Amino acid sequence: MLKTNALKKFLFPIRQCFSKPLNMRLITYGNENATKKYTPRRAMMYVPGNDWKKINKISSMGADSFILDCEDGVALNRKDEARSNIQKIFQEKMFSVLKSELSVRINSIESGLCKKDLETILKGPIFPSTLHLPKMETKVQLDWLAQELESLLGKNHNIKLIVFVESARALLDMKELIQHCFTLMDQGAPFNLEAAVFGSDDFCADIGATRTPEAKELIYSRQHFVTCAKAYRLQAIDLVYINFKDMDGLLRQSVEGAQMGFTGKQVIHPSQIEIVQQAFSPSKEKIQWARELVQSFDEHQQSGKGAFTFHGNMIDMPLLLQARNILKMADRLDQN
Repeated sequence: MLKTNALKKFLFPIRQCFSKPLNMRLITYGNENATKKYTPRRAMMYVPGNDWKKINKISSMGADSFILDCEDGVALNRKDEARSNIQKIFQEKMFSVLKSELSVRINSIESGLCKKDLETILKGPIFPSTLHLPKMETKVQLDWLAQELESLLGKNHNIKLIVFVESARALLDMKELIQHCFTLMDQGAPFNLEAAVFGSDDFCADIGATRTPEAKELIYSRQHFVTCAKAYRLQAIDLVYINFKDMDGLLRQSVEGAQMGFTGKQVIHPSQIEIVQQAFSPSKEKIQWARELVQSFDEHQQSGKGAFTFHGNMIDMPLLLQARNILKMADRLDQN
C-alpha cells in the first residue's frame, strides 16, 4: 500500500503536466519560442573579410551560414580592409538573393579592436542580422557589448548573437555567462542569443592539450559545452576539423558531433560543407517519426487524454521538444 501511494505521488505531477494544454504548461528555457523562425547552421563557413577572391565564391558554396571574419582569419594589418569590405557588402546588398545566413565575426572585446569593428560594420541603415562574439569570458564583457550595441542601434533593433567559448574559464563559467545574456535580454539589450560555438584550438592552447585527429582530449569539454548550450535551447556548434583533405575523418567526427547533440559544425574549406551538412540533417525516417509523434500528441491533447505511449515508449516533454525541433529543421531546409 505504501509503495502504491508513493507511486501515485510520483506520477501525479506527470499526469497533471500532460492533462493541460501545451501552451499552458510548457516551461520556457532560454530563447525557446515555438513561433520563432529557425535558422539552420549545420555548416558554418569562415570567409576572411579582406579576401575578395573567397568572398566572391560565397554564392556558389551552399553552406547554411557564412561568417565574414574580422578576427583570426584576418592579419592585424588587414583589419581595416576587412571592416571596410564587410560594410560595403551589406550597404550595397551584394548578396541580397543569398538564401544562406551571412553573418560577421568581430574581434574579441579584450583585443581592443571590437569597438572599431562595431562602429564600422553597424554603420548605416543596412548591417548584418547576426554577430559572432569570440572569446566570451566575463559578464563585464557582455555588459559592455550590450551597452555598445544599444548606443549604435538603439533598442528598436534586435541583432542575433552567437558567442564563442574558447578557454577553460569560459567553459566552467558557461552556464552563468549564458544566463547573464538572457538577463541582459530581459532588461532590453538589443540582441538575441541564438547559438554558442566551441573554439577548440584556443581551448586546447589554454589547457595545454595536444590536438589529435580523434579529439579524445576534448570529449569532456565537448559534452560539457553541448549540455550547457542545450540547457538554454541554444544551437551548439562543434569544433573545426583541421585536416580538410581527410574526408573520412571529417565524416566520422561530424556524425559523432551530431550524436552528441551538436546542431552544426564550423568548416574552413568548401570541400567540407556537403559532408558536414549531411551529417547534421535529419534522416527521412527521423522526420517521419517526429511527424507521427507530434500528430499523436496533438490528437491526445484534443481528446483530453493525458500521458500516452508512442511506438511502445512513454512520451515526455523533452522527447516532444526534440520531435518539434526536427520538424522545424526539416521545414526550414525545405524552404531553402
